[in-house]
Amino acid sequence: MYEWSQEATARKLPVSALFSRGHVATGIAFLVVYALIDWVSYISPIAPIGVTPWNPATGLAFALVLLLGREYIPWLFIAPLLVNALVLDLPMPVIVHVLGAIIVGAGYGAATYILTMPRLEFDRTLSMKRSLMLLIGTAAISTGVVAVAYVGLLASFGLVTPADMTTATIQLWIGDMIGVTVLTPFLLIALTRRRMIVPSLELAAVVIALLLTLAAVFGLSDTFRVKQFYLFFLPVMWTAVRFGLEGVTAGLVLTQVGLMAAMQYAGVLDSEVTAYQALMIVLSLTGLTIGAVVNEQLRTQAQLRHNQDALERAARLDTMGAFAAVLAHEINQPLTAISNYTRLAKMAVEKKLPDIEAARQAAGHAVAQVDRAADVVRKLRDYIRLGHNEMVAQSSADLIREAISHCRFEMQANRVEIETRIAKNLPLVVCDGLQIQQVLINLIRNAAESVLASGRTDGRIAVEADLTDTNRVIVTVRDNGPGFDPDILERALAPFITTKREGLGLGLALARSTAETHGGQLLIESTGGGAAVSFTLPTTSIEK
Repeated sequence: MYEWSQEATARKLPVSALFSRGHVATGIAFLVVYALIDWVSYISPIAPIGVTPWNPATGLAFALVLLLGREYIPWLFIAPLLVNALVLDLPMPVIVHVLGAIIVGAGYGAATYILTMPRLEFDRTLSMKRSLMLLIGTAAISTGVVAVAYVGLLASFGLVTPADMTTATIQLWIGDMIGVTVLTPFLLIALTRRRMIVPSLELAAVVIALLLTLAAVFGLSDTFRVKQFYLFFLPVMWTAVRFGLEGVTAGLVLTQVGLMAAMQYAGVLDSEVTAYQALMIVLSLTGLTIGAVVNEQLRTQAQLRHNQDALERAARLDTMGAFAAVLAHEINQPLTAISNYTRLAKMAVEKKLPDIEAARQAAGHAVAQVDRAADVVRKLRDYIRLGHNEMVAQSSADLIREAISHCRFEMQANRVEIETRIAKNLPLVVCDGLQIQQVLINLIRNAAESVLASGRTDGRIAVEADLTDTNRVIVTVRDNGPGFDPDILERALAPFITTKREGLGLGLALARSTAETHGGQLLIESTGGGAAVSFTLPTTSIEK
């Protein structure tokens, strides 16, 4: 059974704090916020019925039930009654206020009830595109039904003339629909995510672009203002593509607030506001759809990467298991032979008349078996060296960027900033590109795990490349984590030395082996300000 309860909510999420409040306290807080945003958004109303082209309070009502459960549906009846009668003080008979609240509460209560039905499996985190489509579809139908019923009620009491019914219905539907499509997804994501988008220069550029678009649309010619509205698609689509659903929901809220403020400042006629809001619905649906597709693509990429890592790990373990069996078999034979020859030598020298020749032969055979065991160990070392190398000349900058591309999503998900510091005019390096990329990926992931384990919220990793005095390229992965444990620093490059619970202790050993295979060496630095692991690569000038 799909439950809408505190037990179904992960800890440390913003929404979990709402469950810690009492039902009545949360309901009263909802009424206060509902009244506040309804009062603030009371712009360009159809007097005296109070229908406005933007009703964010409807989006808040949807979010309340979708986040906290069906037991909050009764508050959807109370909120419009109190706000229309007391806060907005609409000049209507009491019976109209009561019946209107029943229509609004029943319409949106039924919509949220349907969305929370277990068989629909609606995901309030909007992690799946299907859930977003369910929300938009249900909102479109329910807001339409409420608009028709509410305006019909007003018309039956003579508050709306038959000639104005269509206009009032369309404006009410658009106002409620834009409230749900803009505010509800933002609240659902903001309260069910551990983190939102990280501030950055690009994010600031998006906000500036939005402000410039507002200035262009409402500061230039009034004649082409509606056509100029399509300029809003540029910053919204930019936000959706670059920041996903988390970013575009926040961008749509900012766009809607800016749009309403700009229309009031520019003196747009009330009759034109609804037309702009209809375009805003199209803009919202476009942005939300793109954001959902981007999130789904990122999630698919992450899952594929996770599956690939799991397969690679399974393959490594399987190969190591098979090699361990062969190694045990190969070493067991010389060890058994050494034991037998040693006993023969011991028996030969313990005789009353020691048989020196027999002892010498037995010792010689034992030495030969020792050499054979050493050969087996050398094969293991060669195997760890990753086999045959395809040494070709290539750009160290390209190798670094390719390796970072495989880790960038993980870094973004963990809020670890990664940057490159590559010297200009570096010569080409001669290496096996796949092996060097794998070394870089291992070092970057190790650095990220170290930073996260330290609990830092400003994790940074720098991948550097420079030229040494010996005309080699030195590549360094530097982080601001806790550094290496002093107890294992001297043994960190040895195989099977690890501080990770599930680690095999082969990462740095394989990295060192790869560096040595390429004629270089692996160096480790550890200070209070973090750790740095570097290795050198030969260049084409050395080859010449």
